[in-house]
Amino acid sequence: RLPLGNALLLGVGGSGRQSLTRLASYMEDYEVFQIEIAKGYGKNEWRDDLKKVLMKAGGEGKDTTFLFTDTQIAQESFLEDINNILNSGEVPNLWGNEDVENISNAVRPVMAASGMVINKMSIYNFFVQRVKDMLHVVLAMSPIGDAFRQRLRMFPSLVNCCTIDWFSEWPMEALLSVANTFLGEIDLSEGGSGTDTVDGIVKSCVNIHQSVEKASVKFYDELRRYNYVTPTSYLELLSTFIRILAEKREEVSTMRSRLQIGLDKLNTTASEVTVMEKELVDLQPVLEKTAVEVEEMMVVIASDTEEADKTKAIVSVQEEEANVKAKEAKAIADDAQADLDKALPALDAALSSLKNLTRNDIVEVKALKNPPAGVKLVMEGCAIMFGQKPKMVKDESPGAKPGAKVADYWEGATKMLADPTGFLDSLMTYDKENIPADVIKKIDPYIQRDDFTPEAIAKVSKACTSICMWVRAMHTYYIVSVSVAPKRARLAEAQSSLDVTMAALAEAKGTLKSVEDKLANLEKAFKEANQKKQDLAAQVTRCSAQLERAGKLIGGLGGEKTRWENTIAQLTVDLKNVVGDVVLSAGVIAYSGPFTPIFRQELSSSWMANMRGISLPHSQNASLIHTLADPVKVRAWNISGLPSDNLSTENGIIVSKARRWPLMIDPQGQANKWIKNMEKDSGLDVVKLSEKDFLRTLSNGVRFGRAVLLENIGEHLDPALEPLLLKQVYKQGGSDVIKMGDDIIPYHPDFRFYMTTKLRNPHYAPEVSVKVSLLNFFVTLDGLEDQLLGIVVGQERADLAMLKNELVLSNAKMKKELKEIEDKILFMLSNAQGNILDDEELKEELKEIEDKILFMLSNAQGNILDDEELINTLAQSKVTSNEITAKVAEAEETEKNIDETRESYRPVATRSSILFFCISDLAAVDPMYQYSLAWFIALFLRAINEADKCDEVENRVNVLNEYFTYSLYVNICRSLFEAHKLMFSLMLVVAILKHINMIDPHEWRFLLAGPTNTSLDKPNPAPDWCTDKIWIEILNVAKLPSFLGLEEAFTDGISHFKSYFESSDPHLHSLVEPYQTSLNTFQKMLVLRCIRPDKVTLGIQQFVSEQLGQRFIEPPPFDLGECYKEAGPTTPLIFVLTMGADPMADLLKLCNEMNMIKKFEQVSLGQGQGPKAEKLMTNAMDRGMWLCLQNCHLARSWMPRLDVLVEGIAPDKVHKDFRLWLTSMPSGDFPVAILQNGVKMTLEPPKGLKSNVLRSYTRISDKYLSENNKPREFRKLLFAICLFHAVIQDRRKFGPLGWNIKYDFTDGDLSVCQTQIKMLLDDYDEIPYRVIRVLCGEVNYGGRVTDDKDRRLMNNLLEIFICDGVVGESYFFSPSGIYFSPDSETVEEFLTVIKSLPLSPKPEIFGLHENADITCDQNETYNMFEVVLSLQPRVSAGGGISREEVIENACRSMKERCPPLFDIDVVASKYPTEYSQSMNTVLTQECIRYNNLLGVMQKSLQESLKALKGLVVMSHDLESVCDATFNNQVPEMWAAKAYPSMKPLSAWLEDLLERVKFINHWIDGGPPPVFWFSGFFFPQAFLTGTMQNFARKNGLPIDTIGWNFHVEDNKTFENTTEPPPDGCYITGLFIEGARWDNASHAVGESRPKELYSEFPMLWLEPLQHRKAPETGIYNCPCYKILSRAGTLSTTGHSTNFVMYMELPTTETESHWINRGVALFTQLMF
Repeated sequence: RLPLGNALLLGVGGSGRQSLTRLASYMEDYEVFQIEIAKGYGKNEWRDDLKKVLMKAGGEGKDTTFLFTDTQIAQESFLEDINNILNSGEVPNLWGNEDVENISNAVRPVMAASGMVINKMSIYNFFVQRVKDMLHVVLAMSPIGDAFRQRLRMFPSLVNCCTIDWFSEWPMEALLSVANTFLGEIDLSEGGSGTDTVDGIVKSCVNIHQSVEKASVKFYDELRRYNYVTPTSYLELLSTFIRILAEKREEVSTMRSRLQIGLDKLNTTASEVTVMEKELVDLQPVLEKTAVEVEEMMVVIASDTEEADKTKAIVSVQEEEANVKAKEAKAIADDAQADLDKALPALDAALSSLKNLTRNDIVEVKALKNPPAGVKLVMEGCAIMFGQKPKMVKDESPGAKPGAKVADYWEGATKMLADPTGFLDSLMTYDKENIPADVIKKIDPYIQRDDFTPEAIAKVSKACTSICMWVRAMHTYYIVSVSVAPKRARLAEAQSSLDVTMAALAEAKGTLKSVEDKLANLEKAFKEANQKKQDLAAQVTRCSAQLERAGKLIGGLGGEKTRWENTIAQLTVDLKNVVGDVVLSAGVIAYSGPFTPIFRQELSSSWMANMRGISLPHSQNASLIHTLADPVKVRAWNISGLPSDNLSTENGIIVSKARRWPLMIDPQGQANKWIKNMEKDSGLDVVKLSEKDFLRTLSNGVRFGRAVLLENIGEHLDPALEPLLLKQVYKQGGSDVIKMGDDIIPYHPDFRFYMTTKLRNPHYAPEVSVKVSLLNFFVTLDGLEDQLLGIVVGQERADLAMLKNELVLSNAKMKKELKEIEDKILFMLSNAQGNILDDEELKEELKEIEDKILFMLSNAQGNILDDEELINTLAQSKVTSNEITAKVAEAEETEKNIDETRESYRPVATRSSILFFCISDLAAVDPMYQYSLAWFIALFLRAINEADKCDEVENRVNVLNEYFTYSLYVNICRSLFEAHKLMFSLMLVVAILKHINMIDPHEWRFLLAGPTNTSLDKPNPAPDWCTDKIWIEILNVAKLPSFLGLEEAFTDGISHFKSYFESSDPHLHSLVEPYQTSLNTFQKMLVLRCIRPDKVTLGIQQFVSEQLGQRFIEPPPFDLGECYKEAGPTTPLIFVLTMGADPMADLLKLCNEMNMIKKFEQVSLGQGQGPKAEKLMTNAMDRGMWLCLQNCHLARSWMPRLDVLVEGIAPDKVHKDFRLWLTSMPSGDFPVAILQNGVKMTLEPPKGLKSNVLRSYTRISDKYLSENNKPREFRKLLFAICLFHAVIQDRRKFGPLGWNIKYDFTDGDLSVCQTQIKMLLDDYDEIPYRVIRVLCGEVNYGGRVTDDKDRRLMNNLLEIFICDGVVGESYFFSPSGIYFSPDSETVEEFLTVIKSLPLSPKPEIFGLHENADITCDQNETYNMFEVVLSLQPRVSAGGGISREEVIENACRSMKERCPPLFDIDVVASKYPTEYSQSMNTVLTQECIRYNNLLGVMQKSLQESLKALKGLVVMSHDLESVCDATFNNQVPEMWAAKAYPSMKPLSAWLEDLLERVKFINHWIDGGPPPVFWFSGFFFPQAFLTGTMQNFARKNGLPIDTIGWNFHVEDNKTFENTTEPPPDGCYITGLFIEGARWDNASHAVGESRPKELYSEFPMLWLEPLQHRKAPETGIYNCPCYKILSRAGTLSTTGHSTNFVMYMELPTTETESHWINRGVALFTQLMF
């Protein structure tokens, strides 16, 4: 409500942030505004929406809630605008001139009403203030991921201007409350459930939700897979339960009801059989008696019928006469009536007119004192008609005779009018039939008068008009009646005669009726008797038929009665248990989708245990499949390609039952294939997010009710899909519609939507997870094994497979016949449900039969035995039943034979499925290691066809296993980097052995992870050579069952184990008994890991070789030709590169061989090259060219387009010669589909000297060897340069000991050297060795070398490989003579020599000490184990303190131990800058440098502690400090201010404290006699200061002074109390690659297994014009840290290299250069 009241709601998607915001807005009557993201939504649309919401609040003055979620952040600039609104209420540069005018028009009236000053500035300020007051921004964001933290740092107003509300997981009370609310209205009384059941359901739902929360954490810890559980998930669980419970109850209740009705009718039938038999006996006598009675009655009826016929003839004659007379009378009557009809219209008109008169009309006439002549005339006529006597009055008319009198009827008329109502009634009831003739005579004159007409009278009176009409009508009626009178007389006569005739006729008819009635009664009695006879006969017949049908019914269905009773009893139990079963099923549907089979099983088991604990009714074998699977539907799914394992079946059920649309994690494409096959007939649209018009296709699917499959989606879904995912369907015009973007689309109820992704382990945000039904469709071991078993049996025993197919077709035909019989099919299954056949089609047929019978029984009306169709159907069904039973028997026998054969081939399927899971795990090692199931199956089929044939199945199985295992190894190795090839071999062996329980999981985990307990429970028996690390591992391995007592045996046999430790081949060294005998090769590797981890690689090679053979540790050499043969026009060939690798030489060579060099195109991808590449690809496909797209990793944004292009290559349209070559560094953006279906080849120098040289010689021909003027010398130098190339490449594996910088020497460098050697030998008589060395060491290879120490090493090595001795006899490249210059002449001979070389070369060939292998091999071992361990499920370690607590404790501890800053002023005053003492300046500068570091440390530690408590914002720098602290690494912001170091944080801190302690001692006690060289921040400054002191002391130019180096091996830091006369003593150095020999006082070889040793004290003596000795010394580089490589800093010095130090030696300098000997100021520990 408050102005500037904004909120930041933090919680995962689905936690209720938006719902509560809308609810709160509704309660406060605020309008909620939210943007709608559609495809193409960008900055312009965003700004338009901002204008709308700001105008609502600021312009219209509406209280508005602006709800904005992080899923709507299409561009980060959106947040910048939100930040401005939160901070100031406005967005800069948002409003145009037209917008400003609209704002002014909106707020001006309000400002005027408030009496405010109105100007441009005040208007805008008022608008902004209203925005602040009225607009409430609510940001719903997820705290998951780095994006959220980054946004908070970039846009501080998100925190500073918002009230923060955290939405955490719902507590128990909330879960219970919501469940009770949801389930409160559900009727759970059915099936015996009650209140306790509701409580149990609620508790189960809560338990399911909370158990999945815990399982999700474990899921991530062990498998690094994400699954989010939110309140939305819980609501989905409850709604799913309610929906499925209703469906399941209806299903079970209906089935139970139908069975019960059928059973009741069978029982009724059985009970009626005895009654019907007795009834049949009783009916026979009655039937006979009734037949006699019917015969007698027939005689009587015949006699009476004859008499009736005679009477009927007489009556007929009389009736004819009567009809004639009646006809005559009717003619007379009609004639008279016709005359009367003429008068009747006038009479009717007069009467109608009279009816319209009222009493007042008559009163009005009566009241006339002097009536008009017309009135008077009419009343006279009326008086005459009523026979009124006139009054004679004097005639006063003109011309009248005197005394003459005339008749005056007015007085009489007036009397008639005295009673108006009576007068009217008298007119209406006047007796018109009996008018006197004199009255007519009197009235005639009036009738003749012209003024006595209705028209004339109407002028004077309405009432008189009607009376006039009446008078005239009476006169007319009289005249007509007089003319009709004779006719009436004749009619009377005729009627009289007719009456006599009719009377006689009536009498005759009466006689006839009595006769007919008697006859009818007789006939009725006869019919009743006859009907009784027929009924009795029918009853006898029906009773007999019913008895017969009852026999059929009971005979046919009698066996089913018991089963039906049992089934009804089971269904009754099921109806009670359905509640618990549905709870479990709803939990699986709502939550289990993302989980793997093991996790699903664990969850289901825990849910079952919980239901048992709370006594919630449920089935003993409750599961999703048991509860909801429809066998017919599941079988249809299997036919469509859904694997038959439980995981896949569960997934299919979830797809069909879940409310949300499925999103299937489908790296092997199984779900994709299933969906496409399943929806093929109904019509399926397949689209990708990368397609431009995918939304149009989707809209059409929604509109027309089609199925749509959206495949190959990534981790982010298009926001435009949200309405569809949320099913935001609403009514419009009575129809369902959905809004997608700006379009409103009719929503068809048949629409289906599926999504699949090929990502192996996608991380979908909670916002996505709650909108879809996430399903893990990763192939399972069982499912794949069944698939492969079907394939191998189909290939090996096609006859049985064909027989099986024929049987299936026969069953299908049978099914068709049964359908044609329709309701005649009626047969009850003879076995209990679920215990019938293995043949699914027959099960389906019999299920249909049973359903049909139950339907007919339950719907039969009345007595079931009357339904002849039903009973006859049973008889026919018996035949059908026998046929099906025979088919079943045949199917069972065939299945038995096939199963026996299948099982004999199961080892092949088992082995192959294990191998697939080995290669599927490789994708987690490198994103380029992608292999599809389709590719794997194709390889499997090829192996079956190519492997040697055998008659014996057992031998054939062994051959198939061996052949396919090696075939897979060869194909996979081709696409693996060298570092992973041996690892892959190990994974294969271990997977195979683990399956047959030959490897203990705990031993395997120890081999990979090492000890879990680092405490020393027992004292180290040999600390002189057995390190604490070795002893800890021995103590831990001795806890494993097979190694019990090993620590005691180690102590007792210490000398034996010392020889084991010092052996050069410890993997071949024996162990003490009994372990030498009791342990197998794998278990011996655990001991090897403990004592000599550097030799574990050799142990693995031996182990793999023993189990699978030598060929599994010798990867085949790269052969581009073989790879080409496996590809096709639609199969890309992919070079997976390493740094410096270039496949073009090999590719161009193949082009030449294939005559495609003129049809070869290449383009290097990068910015803007996509369209060019696409055009070239289209052209190449049409013309059959080869196209190479290089550096795909540089065109990340174009990769989705490449995916579409490759998928769109049509096999029937593309040119057969077209090939697509791709090169790429490992990249997660490379299309997975291309990797899975393409031919992958890794291109890198082969691992190992032998493989490298071997590869070099596979590219050389005999012709090339002989094409030279000096072929022998050329062959020897060629071998030498190839060996040199392998040496300098393989030397990289030794790290900094091999090369300071890891250079990417390429095959191109070797090719150039070979060409130059060939050319120089041809051009010169004498071989120019020095020229060759310069070209190789300074140009070809040396051009890449940037470090001067590395260049010195390279030139030194070339002295060995390019010299005159090489072309001589018996020249050896190594002291042992293993590597020599062969006298071979052909490539084959050279290859033979090369193959004889050791697989793992000794360090001598590299010029290194034996110890060099230790570090290299240890790193190789641990790296391999680390990678393999990352593929294993992680075992959770249980409870403990949180990550934040660990960091807080560590930061607090470091803060407490962090020393205070040096007081520079005190140091400067105590050691002022003096000309004679440069060390004072050195000390001050060191203190300043340390202060810079300590200051950063103290401040960052203090701020980190505050940030962990939430007191300050966790900035990026502080987060880096916390992360590094947790990982025991030096934080970047400290390292930037610190000296170089490779130590972990704990050791680094101890080192820092020692350094500060050294400086403090110097400050407190003056310059020490011996300086700890390692303690200097900047040792070069110390060296310069020492040299300056000498120069100033002796007045010498400093640039003429050099160093003399004296190794004081008789002195130590402790026994030296005085400094030297000149220069300084230094200590604290370490030497690698050699040691100091006190006996010879020179550099000597390292002791075995000793990698580093402390170097004695050195006296650095300054000396003018010093001449360096030419022999007897080794210029040893001194570095600060072991990495050796450094960069040039601003001081002009290297950040790592300090100086060369001359060390005495009895060997040549080149010996130590090759050894890589160097001094260091500190080590890594």
